[in-house]
This record gives sequence, structure tokens and C-alpha cells, in this order.
Amino acid sequence: MSRKNTLLAAGLGFLVGYLIRDQLDNFQKITPEKALQFAKDTFEQNGPITGSWIYMKPEKIEKNGLVYETYRGGISRNVDGEDQQYDFYIDIDTGAIIDVVKK
Repeated sequence: MSRKNTLLAAGLGFLVGYLIRDQLDNFQKITPEKALQFAKDTFEQNGPITGSWIYMKPEKIEKNGLVYETYRGGISRNVDGEDQQYDFYIDIDTGAIIDVVKK
């Protein structure tokens, strides 16, 4: 009987652990690496990228009366032989690009 109880307890433990991990993934903020990948994927829709960077420390910005916690980064690309650079702010909670500034 103890072997059956041990297997039942182990199975329940794995199930509870899986459910908790799944719920925590939904509430975690995105990492700077994921934020940079989101931005690169978005910018690559308009052409190839020659360089990119992201600042790892979150910054708060205000846009349209709302305050966002964001990562700041940059993308560079070569268009018609001319380098173009863009700074972007990406929301930590959703991964949405909040603002883009051409430099």
C-alpha cells in the first residue's frame, strides 16, 4: 500500500508543479533578450538589420498620458547605401513597441 501512496503523491506533485509553472509563465515580464528579438522581428519586416542593442535596465516613460515600464534599445539598417538608426522603447509587460525615434 505504501508504494501505491508514494506513486500517487509523486504524480500529484508533478501535476501541481506543472500547473504552477504554467501559471507563472503567464505573469512573468519579458526579458531584455526577448524584447530585442520582438523588436528585430518587427523591424525585419521592412528590410534587413545591420545591428541592434538593448539596455538591460528598465526605464519608465510617459506616452499619451500613460506611464510604461520599458526597455530601451536600438536598431540600425542600411537603406540605399545610407545607415539609418532607430531607438525604440518596448513594454516589459506585453512586448509591444511603445515608441520609435529615428536618429
